[in-house]
Amino acid sequence: MVRPRPLPVDPLAEAKRQWLAHGWSDAADGMAVVTSVMRAQQLLLARVDATLKPFALSFARYEMLRLLAFSRAGRLPLSSVVARLQVHATTVTSTAERLVRDGLLVREPHPHDGRAALLALTDAGRELVERATAALNDDVFASPGVSSSDAAELVAIVARMRKAAGDFTDPRPQPDPL
Repeated sequence: MVRPRPLPVDPLAEAKRQWLAHGWSDAADGMAVVTSVMRAQQLLLARVDATLKPFALSFARYEMLRLLAFSRAGRLPLSSVVARLQVHATTVTSTAERLVRDGLLVREPHPHDGRAALLALTDAGRELVERATAALNDDVFASPGVSSSDAAELVAIVARMRKAAGDFTDPRPQPDPL
């Protein structure tokens, strides 16, 4: 991948300067947050996409395979995949259909609900997701572009944002074991 030459000025800092100059000071920090996070997402996704390209996987396809590989039996109900990936059921169904077509997943009848289906990882799907995970770990996750302390702080900040947006709740306190 050819890296473009760095710009002589940070365009996001310039955008904030423009927001302030136009009298939108009450929104300038928020605009800077949104555009900064969106640009960071673009940069990270470009690295992930480049790493997954040799495996013919998009990040959505990878996430589904990885989720199933993490499950105890390598299979989950479609509804659980939708909930855990936090995407619309139509998106999960479309992604699953492509993975089934490619021989990486199979659909199985749900053992207790005749209306539901299970998605199950094939041996080929498991082998592919393990190789793709090794590549992502080496090329992206081990060095995301920020220090370990900055990474922890960033994850904590984004988690607070996600929680405030209703993305998740804290688990209920568990009683001490007897």
